[in-house]
Amino acid sequence: MSRVCDICGKKPIVGYNVSHAHNRSKTKWYPNLQRVRCLDNGQMKRKRVCTSCIKSGRVVKP
Repeated sequence: MSRVCDICGKKPIVGYNVSHAHNRSKTKWYPNLQRVRCLDNGQMKRKRVCTSCIKSGRVVKP
């Protein structure tokens, strides 16, 4: 299952964790996805949506 927001398309970003001694190790940061029941063309559907989309009102809940 992909970790992508169904509304805005937000996906994991890749970068480095950098220590104080500047040792770098690869890491990923994942979006905060929630499974939400929402209305889509008059039908109930479950979608994986990031919390920023939920807060901004882009998701229409029943």
